[in-house]
Amino acid sequence: MLLEFSQYLENYLWPNISPKASQAHVLSVVVMVNEKFRERVPAWECFKKQPDNFAAFFSSIMQLCLSEQPERRRLTLKEQTVLLIFLIHCFNSLEVDMIREQVQRLVSLSTWVNVLPARRDEIFAKNTKYRKFWALIEKNHRKLEGDAKRKVERERNFLFTLMQKYLTVIESIPQSGEVDEDMVHYCERFLELMIDLEAQLPTRRFFNLLLDGSHVVVRSQQAALVTREEGKLFSQLLDTLKFYAGFEINEQTGEALTDHEMTDIHYNSITSLQKAAFKHFAELRKFSLANVASIDTHDALLKHFKSIDRTMLREIASYLHLVSPVKAENNDDKYTTDFLLKLLCRGHERRPSQLEALNEMPLYPTEDIIWDENIVPMEYYSGEGCLALPKLNLQFLTLHDYLLRNFNLFRLESTYEIRQDIEDAVSRMKPWKAEDGSSYFGGWARMAHPITGFNVVEVSKPHIGENHPSQVRADITVNLNLRHEIKREWEALHKHDVAFLVSVRPVYPIGTHYSHQQPFVPQVGLVYVRGCEIEGMLDENGRVIEEGPDPKPELQGDSRTFRVWLDPNQYQQDMTATMQGHEDVYDSFNIIMRRKPKENNFKAVLETIRDLMNTDCVVPNWLHDIVLGYGDPGAAHYSKMVNEICTLDWYDTFLNLDHLKACFPDHTVRVKTTQNASEVKPPFRITFPPRKSSGKGSGEEAGSSGSDRALWVEPHVIPNRGPYPYNRPKSNQVPFTSTQVEAIRAGMQPGLTMVVGPPGTGKTDVAVQIISNLYHNFPDQRTLIVTHSNQALNQLFQKIMALDIDERHLLRLGHGEETLQTEKDFSRYGRVNYVLAQRLELLEEVARLQQSLDVPGDVSYTCETAGHFYMYQVLSRWEEYLSKVKVPKGQKGDVQKVKNEFPFTKFFENAPQPMFKERSYEEDLDMAEGCFRHIRKIFTELDEFQAFELLRSGSDRAKYLLVKEAKIIAMTCTHAALKRRDLVDIGFQYDNILMEEAAQILEIETFIPLLLQNPEDNFSRLKRCIMIGDHHQLPPVIKNMAFQKFSNMEQSLFTRFVRLGVPTVDLDAQGRARASLCDLYNWRYKKLGNLPHIHIWQEYRNANAGFFYDFQLIDVGDFNGVGESEPNPYFYQNLAEAEYVVALFMYMRLLGYAAEKISILTTYNGQKHLIRDVIEQRCSGNPMLGRPHKVTTVDRYQGQQNDFILLSLVRTKAVGHLRDVRRLVVAMSRARLGLYVFARVSLFQNCFELTPAFNQLMKRPLKPHLAPNETLPSSRKSDTTPAAPPLIIEDMAHMTQFVFEFYKTKVNQLINQHGYRQMPGELQQPRQKVVERRFRRYDQGHTEEHPGAGSDSDDDAPLEQ
Repeated sequence: MLLEFSQYLENYLWPNISPKASQAHVLSVVVMVNEKFRERVPAWECFKKQPDNFAAFFSSIMQLCLSEQPERRRLTLKEQTVLLIFLIHCFNSLEVDMIREQVQRLVSLSTWVNVLPARRDEIFAKNTKYRKFWALIEKNHRKLEGDAKRKVERERNFLFTLMQKYLTVIESIPQSGEVDEDMVHYCERFLELMIDLEAQLPTRRFFNLLLDGSHVVVRSQQAALVTREEGKLFSQLLDTLKFYAGFEINEQTGEALTDHEMTDIHYNSITSLQKAAFKHFAELRKFSLANVASIDTHDALLKHFKSIDRTMLREIASYLHLVSPVKAENNDDKYTTDFLLKLLCRGHERRPSQLEALNEMPLYPTEDIIWDENIVPMEYYSGEGCLALPKLNLQFLTLHDYLLRNFNLFRLESTYEIRQDIEDAVSRMKPWKAEDGSSYFGGWARMAHPITGFNVVEVSKPHIGENHPSQVRADITVNLNLRHEIKREWEALHKHDVAFLVSVRPVYPIGTHYSHQQPFVPQVGLVYVRGCEIEGMLDENGRVIEEGPDPKPELQGDSRTFRVWLDPNQYQQDMTATMQGHEDVYDSFNIIMRRKPKENNFKAVLETIRDLMNTDCVVPNWLHDIVLGYGDPGAAHYSKMVNEICTLDWYDTFLNLDHLKACFPDHTVRVKTTQNASEVKPPFRITFPPRKSSGKGSGEEAGSSGSDRALWVEPHVIPNRGPYPYNRPKSNQVPFTSTQVEAIRAGMQPGLTMVVGPPGTGKTDVAVQIISNLYHNFPDQRTLIVTHSNQALNQLFQKIMALDIDERHLLRLGHGEETLQTEKDFSRYGRVNYVLAQRLELLEEVARLQQSLDVPGDVSYTCETAGHFYMYQVLSRWEEYLSKVKVPKGQKGDVQKVKNEFPFTKFFENAPQPMFKERSYEEDLDMAEGCFRHIRKIFTELDEFQAFELLRSGSDRAKYLLVKEAKIIAMTCTHAALKRRDLVDIGFQYDNILMEEAAQILEIETFIPLLLQNPEDNFSRLKRCIMIGDHHQLPPVIKNMAFQKFSNMEQSLFTRFVRLGVPTVDLDAQGRARASLCDLYNWRYKKLGNLPHIHIWQEYRNANAGFFYDFQLIDVGDFNGVGESEPNPYFYQNLAEAEYVVALFMYMRLLGYAAEKISILTTYNGQKHLIRDVIEQRCSGNPMLGRPHKVTTVDRYQGQQNDFILLSLVRTKAVGHLRDVRRLVVAMSRARLGLYVFARVSLFQNCFELTPAFNQLMKRPLKPHLAPNETLPSSRKSDTTPAAPPLIIEDMAHMTQFVFEFYKTKVNQLINQHGYRQMPGELQQPRQKVVERRFRRYDQGHTEEHPGAGSDSDDDAPLEQ
């Protein structure tokens, strides 16, 4: 690790590599690359800069893997395992051109030279194209000579030879006795490589036949390692390889095979075996005439074949082309009877349907999975070991494979969190063994409680075609003798909340101390864990108390009974085991555990994924291949879509014609108007030139200059909407850049739009303008907005509300709507209430209109009567009016007549007067038409609201609103995953989807929102998918390092699309931070500049008062000989930095900086808590100081900003997770005006990944240069220095002492100026003493898995003043 950190690879190893490099040199490069992957830092950058020697280097790797260099030292198995890991990384990096070029040769058609010719001919007979390619390959091979021929033969034989070498190793492991650990690790890594090859179509297409012909799976199943204790992980990997080797896909076409097609393949296979047996093997006559269903199981096949001797088995296998012909083998002993039986059974037994297996899988984890470290690793995964986990890489075999991998990973990640909760809750309860042998609980836990009674009350009959009960319900009784507020929490359990039932049988006597260093399960005697779902609490009559607006009844006493649903699949498995003699699990539960609601939605998400796998989840054709990672990455770009729209209304996107011209610098702008250019005003309709119609679909606009590059701009006037001020349309005021306009253009067009938005580049403004333009261009289409967080969704919604969008078309789903800073309620029921209130208001307007027209009767009673009134009274009067005042074109109209004949003058008496200016006929007629549009809109809305009169219940009205009325629907990705089934059931539909923060959303949580509607005629109606995010900032938070590192679960769909090469629009101008601050992170982006106001506005031009520099890196040494400390794993703290940061905050407050303008960030949770403690001690209760806006981690602060950021990097021994450049970008980009970083400079300056930022930070002094005589606001320009010399702070002690003296000076000034007799607050004298950290949540040995993730709720709210 130290060598990798010191850039040993970049500075020495790779620059000096050559075709004649030594074995040690090559292995050193391999080790460094593997270490970079383990550390999750870019590994191939130096190779891309010097790619010339990579082919020779890769050839050396191949030779070393097979030990083909006799003149060199023979590698140990440990060294060969390192080479296998390197190959795994290569095959998982197919997006890198130089790597793909090398590895594709290893899995090409030419590798079939190692397949039996007869087996090869079978494939060629089905696919004649392959036969032609094979003939061409053989022809070219015969022409080769010398080194070129040897190179090609090495490549085509590499994987086959590697498999033979593996089989030699695996078959050398004995049944018992000592086993070399290196042999086991080699075999595990080899299987991992095979799984990776099988799980990607480009590598699987030809390799699958080679793997099958080499019998790797069958021979591995026979290996002794499978039955040994050391082979548990190996067996799990082997099961995964077996699964992928028989995956339901056509390797030649890449198409998924249905259950029906798999059944046909199976029947054809076993029928051909029966025909062969009937024709050539008389001993199998009974088998050949049997019904297929009676012989296609493993046991049935074994029964028929086990009585046959090895010779005949060999002949049958040879006849079926499973093994080589008998005459071709000199040594026939390698095919044992057991091997041949397994080979024949495996090739012809009925395979269980993958979908059926999934549907029978329990969704709740049990004790067998929760504490299996191969499946759910512990906290301390370093990235070195191999795991039996699926991987999320670039490509997937089918949508089924895509969903299945995400299903398993999401389930296991949830299991990890459940395990932590169980361990925390049960250990707090202190289960001990009483003297009578029963379980005694010596402690208590807020989230868990002993069970006093458990009864299964209902086991419903299975549905048709299923073998498990349709429903299993049970009653759980607990005695809630607890504090009132905790008792209320238990009673407040909601329907569908998930709880866990735990059985413990402690073995240790009362008083035994619980140790967090020892394994959890044996200490507490945990036996079983089962999940359940709350139906409700029972009342005194034994009925479930239904949830609703009515208050729940008050129950007497402390005994409470909860009705729960058990998992039917799990119940079926447990009852089957009970019938076989095992214990009845459901008689043993003695603890019930609940979880926090925000962390407890895993079951609903898993059910959603399983529902998707059970339906024909139709992804739009234009997006299908890209989701799986195949085909042209740019195929879904609007320039290549056949339904690209040439003319679109850009509405209020442009501020004026000059703005429009500036946004299209590569086009000639031509205006369709008779007005002068200076008089042309938006809105504009723009017609783009048509694309070239080339056979390859280049997607380029026709021509390159002249008239072919012309944009035709047509200004138009928005029709007058009425005489009232609120009738005037709202308009955009953002001067979009040309890049932002390209992003808006792409979003308006059909297809996939990817927008990369660096910090401060106006991602939200672009998103809102796209939504607005779609709303006005396609009024019949519906747009779904999805974000990662409620905060981002609310920011987006607030900006949408400021544009010209009718609020009756806006709907916000899910929790978090209450934090919208608006008086209006945009939730479902809030919108229903709005519609009902609006209906009453409009009917009152109808009544007023009726009165103004002197029409008798009650026409404003319902929407229906209002409609009749409009049809027969209002419309007729308007048509009569038009017939009187309209004049033929070319004639002059009568201005007086327009006013005098207007039938609705009395109705509009409350409008600003005069309505008719009498300056021109056209102006007054336009006002009259605007007035009628206002009236017509009243009746149009009432017509839409008529359904709300017919629907009586609130839920029906809410459903109607969601399905019919709303045009722009917003929700979080979590809400979409939880509620998909409900949305599909009510017929929810949408045409466009826009995802904000797309790089922060889990892959599966991005995919699910694409499928929230049923397809129409087997086609998705989705027309546009707009994804806006920044893959250079932090990815989704994955708490378990194993899922993050090994399975790559943190990769978002947005990031994967970028890796695949999907075209992106990269926003290139930021308007958040000073230009100098932007330089600290703009190196990470292609081309990131500054918007003009960065150089104009005074707040950016003026210096930060009291500071010589607007950003500074401050070197912090040890305090009392101590740098970083680690009270618990990953809980890092640094007292010196904490005191230094708080002292600088106090200094800023004394100068007059507002507390809400300052945020303190750090990279670790431990430091966050320490800084809060120091603030509590130094600043609490002092009105001159107060608390900063937020003290939180960098990870939690992503997406937020403040004027001034104080950043503590904490670490002094190792850089830690700041090596992830994405975290550095987030940390550097949160500040607008000032950034002050506290760190151990000698550590961070040597980190290669951080050098672009730290080189700039280190150009300035590493000690604070202060100007305490300056006051706010500063009039000094940012490019000048104060007149007085700087106060240079030497260290933390100096800073705290200075602040103490500075505070006293400020207090004395206040006393002298204002005559205060009492000081505003006492400031504590700084003491040279370590602040003791009170581990509130960590007293049970809790480990922060993701050091910067932050799990406490107060991170999301500002600190109270």
